[in-house]
Amino acid sequence: MATGGNAIRGTRVGAGPMGEQDHGYHAERIAISYWDALGNETVRYFSAGIPDEEIPDIIDSPHSGLPAGRDKTNPPELPKSEPYKTHLAYVKERRTEEEAEQLLDDALQQLRERRGQA
Repeated sequence: MATGGNAIRGTRVGAGPMGEQDHGYHAERIAISYWDALGNETVRYFSAGIPDEEIPDIIDSPHSGLPAGRDKTNPPELPKSEPYKTHLAYVKERRTEEEAEQLLDDALQQLRERRGQA
């Protein structure tokens, strides 16, 4: 079996010339640390030219799933979740008892008129 001069054997496709040290331009970036309530630190990298107001103040920590903020001594707390509300609960928030009675009376009157029992 003859060995051929296969120059690409064992190299990546698109790797470029052998011994190439520079693999492209690296943009300047800044590291921002975030901490969650358990003390876990998460570092996110942003472009050095990004305005400060575009860098988020709070992220979700990949370690715990808790919200993480930029202030190590005062991390954000987990937001309180409200219990599930039924449709009736939402209706009661929007209507008073008097309004509910009036709407029920109007609906019953319309139903009776349609059935000919008015």
